[in-house]
Amino acid sequence: MMDEKTEELRDIFLSVSDEGSVTELQSEDRGTLLGESGGDLAAVVEDIREKFGFELSLSQDERLRLIEEFYDGADDDQLAATLELDTETVFRARMELHLLREDEPRLDAETVEQIRERNSAPEELAAELGVSEQAIQRCRAILDARERSRRVSHRFRTAYEEQLTDTDLTDHLAADATEDGLDGATEGAETNTDF
Repeated sequence: MMDEKTEELRDIFLSVSDEGSVTELQSEDRGTLLGESGGDLAAVVEDIREKFGFELSLSQDERLRLIEEFYDGADDDQLAATLELDTETVFRARMELHLLREDEPRLDAETVEQIRERNSAPEELAAELGVSEQAIQRCRAILDARERSRRVSHRFRTAYEEQLTDTDLTDHLAADATEDGLDGATEGAETNTDF
């Protein structure tokens, strides 16, 4: 049943359109409060796989766990220990999933700009800039991942955050549901009643 506001909007729509009727379209909101976010998070991972592909042969479960642990604040060493992977694999998986940390790359702005602008081999740049080849390779991987994420308006990271926030909210609501709010109202009441 339409409320008064909806009815007014319907009348306005009908007055300005050529349509003779309005069909209500109802769709499920993103996220869920009915259970784990795993299914929805898996759909996001599939979307990123279709858009960019994955080079690493990790399982879907490993990728989902990596995302969840990343948003729980785990660093690469902790992720590696949890997933039983080496830290380089964890780093590469994070780049594939657009999971970037705010402080990456850990080089000064001028060095990052030099790496961004120049196509020199890592060993040449390393000698010129006084940083390791590994730091240059990591910086390029981070810049590439940042650019891929920017090209899709960071939609995958936003989707991860929405799904994981919904999960946190579900847990919070489930915990709150056990408290009925009647503790104060029944305080001091006689409860030893014989029937």
